[in-house]
Amino acid sequence: MNKKEISNLMDSVWKEKVYIETAEFKIIGYVFMPKIGKRNRLLSEVLNSNKQFIAVKDCRLEYKLIPQKEVEKHDFLQVNISTILLMRPMYED
Repeated sequence: MNKKEISNLMDSVWKEKVYIETAEFKIIGYVFMPKIGKRNRLLSEVLNSNKQFIAVKDCRLEYKLIPQKEVEKHDFLQVNISTILLMRPMYED
C-alpha cells in the first residue's frame, strides 16, 4: 500500500482507546471501527457484531490471576468477545 491508500483507510475508521476486562486479563488498547453510524455507539457495535473476536492494537496485557507477572505489551491481540466482562472507553487528555 502506498501512503495515500493508507491515509484513505485511516480516514474511514474511528479509533477508540478502551479498557477491557476478562476473567483472566486486564487489557488497555485501541479498537477500530468503520465510520458507519454514530461514534457514541462504537463500543456497543463492536460487542453486538456477529464477529467472534475483536482486534485490539497497541495494547498492554495484565494478568489478573498472576499479579506478580510482568505486564506485557503487544502490537496486536485478538480478544474473544464471549470472554469480555467489561469494556469501556478510556478518554485521553
